[in-house]
Amino acid sequence: MHPDYADFLTKKAPVAHAVGIEPGPMPEHLFDFQADCVRFALRQGRAAMFLDTGLGKTRIQLEWATQAAEASNGRALLLTPLAVARQIEREGLALGYNVRVIRSQDDARDGINICNYDRLAALDTIQFGAVSLDESSILKSFTGATTRALIASFAEHRFRLCATATPAPNDHMELGTHSEFLGAMRNAEMLSRWFINDTATASQHWRVKGHAVEPFWDWVASWSRCAETPADLGYDASRFALPSMNVFRHKAIGEAKPMDGALFIQELSATNIHDVKRQTAEARADAVAALVHADPDEPWLIWVDTDYEAEAVRKRVASVVEVRGSHSPEIKEARLLGFASGEVKHLLTKSGIAGMGMNYQHCARMVFVGRSFSYEAWYQAVRRCWRFGQTRPVDVHIIVAEGEEQIGRVIDRKAADHNTMRRAMASAMARARETVAENKVPYVPTHKAELPQWLLA
Repeated sequence: MHPDYADFLTKKAPVAHAVGIEPGPMPEHLFDFQADCVRFALRQGRAAMFLDTGLGKTRIQLEWATQAAEASNGRALLLTPLAVARQIEREGLALGYNVRVIRSQDDARDGINICNYDRLAALDTIQFGAVSLDESSILKSFTGATTRALIASFAEHRFRLCATATPAPNDHMELGTHSEFLGAMRNAEMLSRWFINDTATASQHWRVKGHAVEPFWDWVASWSRCAETPADLGYDASRFALPSMNVFRHKAIGEAKPMDGALFIQELSATNIHDVKRQTAEARADAVAALVHADPDEPWLIWVDTDYEAEAVRKRVASVVEVRGSHSPEIKEARLLGFASGEVKHLLTKSGIAGMGMNYQHCARMVFVGRSFSYEAWYQAVRRCWRFGQTRPVDVHIIVAEGEEQIGRVIDRKAADHNTMRRAMASAMARARETVAENKVPYVPTHKAELPQWLLA
């Protein structure tokens, strides 16, 4: 291929164009890689931070929001899951940021305004010059009402930021919804350009075309930063080492009957999983009670999938404080923050309620009364405790019943898919750094200047 034509093709490759500002000075509380992420996001104007748990997404968002607000109308909006808002407010105030939690537009002021996603309808979004979505994996299904509302509400905003540890653990479509929210490319165009509808693939219909893998991730790297450790961004990672995570599987001592007249217990699927769960709920709760009572002085995080599992655990573990979906937002927030502060010793809840954004590094014991087939639910729940900042080994206990081996195999396969995605994005980050380095013009001084006499005196 002629060099000029190759250069022409390179320039035709799609990239997300920068619409932001030249960053100001970075505060001392940011690590070097965090400051670099803030600079990138400010220059882009609209960017995503796909950084693992404990790498400082909150601090990156706070600094980005402060500078983006100053460059727009003085007000930034940071949307978060329930109870995470107060954690971010506490951290922001400790770092000296002008930040507050709001419940409606009447509470909004200059600086950073933090609000829960469920209060979006109470806000006049045009009144904010910049927006950041914390735990932005909420942008899942493009047909979802929340996704459509967020894209429509901020379509005209110059400054947009997304932050999550799991952009798409097993579904590249989620990257498309992030791209559409940020204005980098419409979801439909992303699919037609790089993907093929592969109905023979069990895990997902859409997969990246073989020849398009590298160009696709290079495009993603043009509007995002992805890192499992600071080393993925070219920085020293010695300060960020996770302690060990020990997974223990306990067999629920209870009899599950065959389903639909079958002679033997069938492997579970998404449709029949609750039959076995309901039959073995009491046995699972017995196993949970034995674990907690054997180590009662430790904080315990107990994950359930259903209300009947929660009721069975509550009967056996009197010390648990439950957070369930029917509770008011005020009760949920108080109890979730109570566990974070140590006021609540043993927390019982679902991953859909407390599995996103909460920082529970003080806890090193958790138990799953049962698991679903959702890899993201598993990943996010475990990462509430097993994250950078945790100082102790984390013990994760899983209560399983006969036939549930299939869940573990599905989770393992999705974890492998996630790791493949991580490696692809890390390679794209490295290529992006090389491109920046190649484009830098070395400074070679050639002019000799004479110093004025007053400097020599």
